[in-house]
This record gives sequence, C-alpha cells and structure tokens, in this order.
Amino acid sequence: MNIPNHVAIILDGNGRWAKAKGLPRTAGHVQGAKTVEAICEDAYNMGIKYLTVYAFSTENWNRPDSEVATLMNLLRNYMKNSIKRAQKNNMCVRVLGDKSGLAEDLQASIDELEQATRNNTGLHFQIAINYGGRDELRRAITKLADKVAAGELKPEEINDERIAAELDTAGLPDPDLMIRTSGEQRISNYLLWQLAYAELYFTSVPWPDFDKNELAKAVEAYQNRDRRYGLVKEE
Repeated sequence: MNIPNHVAIILDGNGRWAKAKGLPRTAGHVQGAKTVEAICEDAYNMGIKYLTVYAFSTENWNRPDSEVATLMNLLRNYMKNSIKRAQKNNMCVRVLGDKSGLAEDLQASIDELEQATRNNTGLHFQIAINYGGRDELRRAITKLADKVAAGELKPEEINDERIAAELDTAGLPDPDLMIRTSGEQRISNYLLWQLAYAELYFTSVPWPDFDKNELAKAVEAYQNRDRRYGLVKEE
C-alpha cells in the first residue's frame, strides 16, 4: 500500500466552522487544536512518518488582536502539555518558522519541547508557527549570503542541497502530499520550496470536522495519482 511518507496540511476553516454554528471564531480554533491531536495519532497509525501542519502564518498577525491572543494561548497550552504527550507517543516535535518573532516564554517552551523529544522515533510532527514560505527563503538566502561574504562559501557552490540545508525543514524529507481543508485551492505561502513535487489535495471539509476518514480519502486520492519525476514514473 502506497502511504505518503510526509503529509503537510493547511488547517483552514476554523473560523468559518465556528460562524456556521453561531459560535465565536475562537471556538473554532479550540476545536481545531483538538483535531490536530487526533490526526497525529491517526496519521501515525496509518503509516505516515512525517506530519507538518500550518498553525500560524506570518500574515496571521494581521488578524484581530483577540483572535491572535487566542491562537497564541492555544499554542502555549499545547507546548505546556506536549512533552508528556509526545513522550508517551514517542513523537518527535519540531517547530518551523521565525521563532524570534514569538514571545520569550513561548520560545522557551518550544526549545524545551524540541530538546525533550528530539530522539523520539515515532511520528515526526512539525508545527509551522510565525511561518511564511517567502520569509523562510529570505532567511535562508541571507544565511548563504553571509557565508559568501565571510569567504566560507563561493557563489557557484550554492546548489539545491545547500539551500535546503538552510531552510527550517533541514534534514526532513519533502512532503509527498499537501492537504488543504475548507475549500480554498491555493498553497498560501506554505512550504514554497518543499512542495515542488507534492501532490495537492483540496477538500471542502473545514478543519475542525476533518477526521481519520477524511485523511483516508486524501491518502486514497494520493494513491490514485500517477506520480512521475522527470517523466519517470515513481515505483
């Protein structure tokens, strides 16, 4: 059975889910956080080894202050409770994005979580926080430019491997499948470099309602794709 090794998800539709139920947008984010926990377990049981979710983008800072505060508090609570949960499930957790733009206490919690779970061998779970694909590429290019300026690297030595090594996802395999929930059909500045050869799957189901059956549908759609690289079919 051809199970994607790495699945990336854009968690869309929390606010619309809440609005449809006559609830505040923040209620959708709370339910969406619960869905993340369930999907981590479902993905691992299905045989997926890497799962990356888009939790908070660089553009999300433009949302209403109350919504941003709710999202940050949800992230704080997740980090607070994650070490015990991750150790129990043998899960390796890593945060992608510009962590310097986050509050100091959240940065500390992220560092503690990453250090505590770095040697776990179960699901590799990546959370994109204060993340934007263009910002990631800008930061990577700046690092390479600094190395060139310092004489540590020649411009002609910059290749795909060196660029990938400076990205937030360094050391991780590229996603095989990208899922976006709630009907939108765009990648919204998510993993611009890494999604170059990923299969894209869009569903109208809002993230809070996304469950293992919906994940199975996405994986089934992936299995029915004719995967080719450079006109050579993937075996």
